[in-house]
Amino acid sequence: MADSKQKMASVNTINTSTDNNSNNEQIAENSPKHLAAEHLTHIDWQRSGDGSYSPSSYINRDLSLLQFNLRVLAQAASPRHPLLERLFFLIIFSSNMDEFFEIRVAGIMQKLNIGDVASSPHGMRPSEILSEISAVAHDAIDEQYRILNEDILPALAEEDIRYLRRDELNSEQSAWMKRYFIEQVSPVLTPISIDPAHPFPRLVNKSLNFIATLEGKDAFGRDINLAIVPAPRSLPRVIRLPDELTGGKEHHVMLSAVIHEHVGELFPGMNVTGCHQFRLTRNADLDLADDVDDIAKALEGELENRRFGDEVRLEVTTDCPTPISDYLLNEFDLHDNQLYRVNGPVNLTRLLFDFNIPKLRYQSFTHIVPKPFRREFDKLDRSTSMFGAMRKGDVLVHHPFHAFSPIVNLLWQAASDPKVLAIKQTLYRSGTNSEIVQALAAAARNGKEVTAVIELRARFDEASNIAVANFLQEAGAVVVYGIVGYKTHAKLMLIVRREDDRIRRYVHLGTGNYHAANAKAYTDYGLFTADADISEDVHKIFQELTGMGKPANLKKLLHAPFTLHDKLMSFIDDEIAHAKAGKRAHLIIKVNALTERRLISKLYDASQAGVKVELILRSICCLRPQVAGLSENITVRSIVGRFLEHTRIYYFYNNGVERMYLGSADWMDRNLFHRVEVAFPIEDKKIFKQIYEDGLQNYLKDNVQAWTLAGDGHWQQLRPAHNETPHIAQDHLLNIINHVSP
Repeated sequence: MADSKQKMASVNTINTSTDNNSNNEQIAENSPKHLAAEHLTHIDWQRSGDGSYSPSSYINRDLSLLQFNLRVLAQAASPRHPLLERLFFLIIFSSNMDEFFEIRVAGIMQKLNIGDVASSPHGMRPSEILSEISAVAHDAIDEQYRILNEDILPALAEEDIRYLRRDELNSEQSAWMKRYFIEQVSPVLTPISIDPAHPFPRLVNKSLNFIATLEGKDAFGRDINLAIVPAPRSLPRVIRLPDELTGGKEHHVMLSAVIHEHVGELFPGMNVTGCHQFRLTRNADLDLADDVDDIAKALEGELENRRFGDEVRLEVTTDCPTPISDYLLNEFDLHDNQLYRVNGPVNLTRLLFDFNIPKLRYQSFTHIVPKPFRREFDKLDRSTSMFGAMRKGDVLVHHPFHAFSPIVNLLWQAASDPKVLAIKQTLYRSGTNSEIVQALAAAARNGKEVTAVIELRARFDEASNIAVANFLQEAGAVVVYGIVGYKTHAKLMLIVRREDDRIRRYVHLGTGNYHAANAKAYTDYGLFTADADISEDVHKIFQELTGMGKPANLKKLLHAPFTLHDKLMSFIDDEIAHAKAGKRAHLIIKVNALTERRLISKLYDASQAGVKVELILRSICCLRPQVAGLSENITVRSIVGRFLEHTRIYYFYNNGVERMYLGSADWMDRNLFHRVEVAFPIEDKKIFKQIYEDGLQNYLKDNVQAWTLAGDGHWQQLRPAHNETPHIAQDHLLNIINHVSP
């Protein structure tokens, strides 16, 4: 780390702007304009002999991800959202930044330790990236606490929701807090003195800790002047004061205030001269070799290591004296740029926000069930109802506007249906309390052949997925962990049923995980189908995942890491050929992220050929749109709103013979080459039209929650012009379901 500190160089940036706004596109008033974005002196987009473009043609992935987090932060500042939802966005921003430092910053620091060498495609050195991240992140976190202290907390106080400081408590409340400390907090605290016999303790990742400065001698006559007090994770970080002390109001105190006020009780006979909270962020990425013998056991070992990875960030409060923060930086071998002073609690992810005050939350809505399943649910023979609906035709669900219940109901029906022989399913993020998992276990106990392909390496859900695997195995299911070196990210469910002496397969494919909570907060598509070719393809993919052999020869599905990337490239090539022939050429891609260099280069080629390219990207974009000579025909927008955008849609005009695929894969290297992914065609004309209008055109019309990307890396939030009607894509979809007849 000492070498890393010496190598941390500043980047001289010049603010240049590429104006890609039409007349009706303006920067929103709540856009965090003062927060820096990536700046360029110029863009050299010349092509090399291998067909790739020069490094400045690409935006750095990590800086682009950081810009997405700024768009989330802007939601906390926006009065468009109800007050408690704004607080939630602030909490989401904290959680996102934690993961950003744990994974992305930690990875860049590891590269820097190896050597400060520029990497493709963006051409920036690790030291340059870290310096830019530090500048942007420090400004962003300052803005986060400004929003908290100047906007959200005063507004909450007007609603009598308070996080009380120690000096705001009356005598009765102070007395209660002291009793709470003595009875609930002190028994589980372990103060650790710093002396030759007690070196600085090893602190858990993202834990709340206090450093206390002391005067006097302890019970053994030692002159102790420093001690560390870790706050156990078993203690709540926010404590609600009893109703009898508040009149039933939502008044709370932070655990940090309780400990700070009574820390002297931990050091009897000594004088506490200072007490300061701090929080350490560590590298939390897992390092799992591809040649492990037992992936589950290996992961269990790595999960423990995650808690104590290399240090990457130190948070202290603004009133922490410089000598104390310097001492901590030195102890953790961190640089000044890795110190973040915050004007409030060092961990906002633990703030309470889920108060039952409807006027301060989004208006609730009813998640509807698609008509084909609603009709079938009324039949007496529920064991065959959903299968009957699927035999009549494909059924689309669009979460969260549609309910998650059809997926769960299909599994429960299959679990009890004597005609069902086997169920196979991929699970990426789940839990043992999930109805999906419970239904699979019930099916196994009922004698069905149940196979679950569980991806143990789903980041931060590894422990939960291990528990799911053990639970299903105990129920009698066959559990496999996919392919070592390739995460299984495809969303597949296959049900095999015997009908009239023949075998028929039923399939669900999705863009999102089989997770009921996510289905209420994420936008995702799911397709129920009994199409014979698609069902056969899904069957082959499961054989591929559980057995051995050459890649499956599929009829309709596109399959990573084998055919998906090549097919996408060929589809773009088709649009290029149509454009060069003077025909209409158009493609629309909606994914979470775009980082894969060859696809970006191909999109540049398409733009230069005259193809209209519209990209709707939630977070990361390494492509530079609207650059003269390079990408004039490419526009990039991002929607950040009530729901997390998660649908993946690939649309190609194809000279009028339109193609549309939904899938589990973003346009990233990891998805296309290092994961098992599936993209499936939309062949039903009615469903095709629905997705095109609701999932694509609707989002291209958004002029309130949409942000557009300029070629220099700046994101600008839109607002409608004076004569333009505001359009919010997610609200439009909510309005549709509110008018659906029962």
